Amino acid sequence: MNGFVRVAAITPKTVPADVGFNTEQIIRHIEEAKKTGAELVVFPELALCGYTVGDLVLQRTLLDKCENALQRIAESTDGVVAVVGMPARRNGRLFDIAAVVGGGSVLGAAAKRNVKNRNAFSVYDGSESITLCGQNVPFGNLVFESKSRKTFTFCVEIGDDMNLVPSPSEFLAAKGANIICNPSASAETAGAAEKRRMLVKAASAKLVAAYIYAGSGCGESSTDCVFAGHRIIAENGEIIAESSLFTDGPTVIEIDTEKTDFCRMKANVFSGEPDGIRTPVFETNGFVGKLIRRINPLPFLPKDERGAEFMITLQSAALKRRMEAAHSDKLVIGVSGGLDSALALSVSVRAAKSPKDVIAITMPCFGTGSRTLKNARLLCEALDVTFKEIPIKDSVALHFKDIGHDIKIKNSVYENAQARERMQILMDVANEVNGLVVGTGDMSELALGWTTYNGDHMASYGVNASVPKTLVKYLVLAEAQRLGEKAGEVLRDIAETEISPELLPSENGKISQKTEDILGRYEYHDFILYCTLQCGFAPKKVLYLALNAFGEGKENEIRAAMKVFYPRFFSQQFKRSCMPDGVRVGDVSLSPRGDWEMPSDASAALWLEEVSKL
Repeated sequence: MNGFVRVAAITPKTVPADVGFNTEQIIRHIEEAKKTGAELVVFPELALCGYTVGDLVLQRTLLDKCENALQRIAESTDGVVAVVGMPARRNGRLFDIAAVVGGGSVLGAAAKRNVKNRNAFSVYDGSESITLCGQNVPFGNLVFESKSRKTFTFCVEIGDDMNLVPSPSEFLAAKGANIICNPSASAETAGAAEKRRMLVKAASAKLVAAYIYAGSGCGESSTDCVFAGHRIIAENGEIIAESSLFTDGPTVIEIDTEKTDFCRMKANVFSGEPDGIRTPVFETNGFVGKLIRRINPLPFLPKDERGAEFMITLQSAALKRRMEAAHSDKLVIGVSGGLDSALALSVSVRAAKSPKDVIAITMPCFGTGSRTLKNARLLCEALDVTFKEIPIKDSVALHFKDIGHDIKIKNSVYENAQARERMQILMDVANEVNGLVVGTGDMSELALGWTTYNGDHMASYGVNASVPKTLVKYLVLAEAQRLGEKAGEVLRDIAETEISPELLPSENGKISQKTEDILGRYEYHDFILYCTLQCGFAPKKVLYLALNAFGEGKENEIRAAMKVFYPRFFSQQFKRSCMPDGVRVGDVSLSPRGDWEMPSDASAALWLEEVSKL
């Protein structure tokens, strides 16, 4: 199950006051939900009798029938937990409650607090127990806990309770509830659905929780209003499933309770001790198999084109501010004809007062290919920057002679000397023109340590430091579309070029050193990186998610990438510990100045042990 809980928000067909019919519908939906593997199902407010029964809710005939029906519903809940709205009596008062049933019994009940325009119902009076189906069950402030899964916890608030300040869910989420269930009966009017979406998203985001909203449907009386059966399921501020309006039936999706738990620990948004809360325990069967929800294989990419423009604007604004702070007149950047330098160059042009204030230097050496060299020249011409071409073969060869290295031995000395020579040139030119060296390295390279220490690892400011490789490509293509003409054409060709550090000699003018042949696809590494930084997932869960995202047929490739990622991620922290400043454009970054703190000699043993067992 890997921390996933399959849930269902259900709008059954309802006939006001026909408790027998409504009961059969609820039981039918519970049985169907169990077949889908759902573990937690939520029905609307007063689903047993209908929300629109009016003063009939005071009739003993209806109340007795509801309580008897609840027992039948409870008996149908083997392996599943259900939240069912109904009226209930206690000491001469009538409450609008949500009964929680599971494993054949009534586990507890929550009472509505925001009671308005319904004079029959009392506001929750603080009682700690209520008698339902002959059982004395917990009542009021409850957090329901799974017997076998620590992160599977939920609470209930009813309808307009979500509008209270503070709401019951705020209190109960702070006491450990990862999932908020809201059986509701909100009438449909113009604009109501959008407001409902906003409220559910906001509550889910603020509480760092999942939120299940189940609204009453079209079977309710239309005497004064109509109900649309709106069902919304959100997770950490994002709607992950939603029904169409004016439909009945289930909306089913998985909730990732482990992710919610990690995000809460990371955000540290709750304070206080979990005192005064009762925790009824339940057990469910769980589900096995492929997820219903889509797992995004490219999680770092923005959801729309506006996101790309915002990110590039953010990068350029940060670089412009750094120029002002450093009293620098120019930007100096190494341009290779590859993705990273293409993005950094575009950002630099935006940040500088004039394109001519950007000094772009290409430095061909032993491994430079004809395609990348051509693209470097063409891009600089199209962007109208100050362009310099400084071949470094002779200076690197002289350096080899100085240190006694045989140029025929193409080891790390051979490769890294080129990167360090390039950085020396960039730094020296920057000194001469009172400029800043713009770093081009991206977050994927920093995660894997695929960068030369004190070579391309260094810069005055790193504009791509929090931009993973998959996002770099996306942003380059976005710039290609924005710029169009010659610049756009060149950027698109750069995006199609195989990724390479080009530190080994090319073969017939073509790239011989292909990064993804060595490390594995960047799509896999970025996916693992996202799961590690943003979610704190263990390797076992990362593999499970990756197979859902990329397909079972990619299992061997993904396993191989994981065996590369974890050792490199741990062993290369020393490079990240002294990385230059760089703007954060997304939710995560590897900056050692607050975003990712980790000792350079931390042990990877626990992670590698788990990877070895996959």
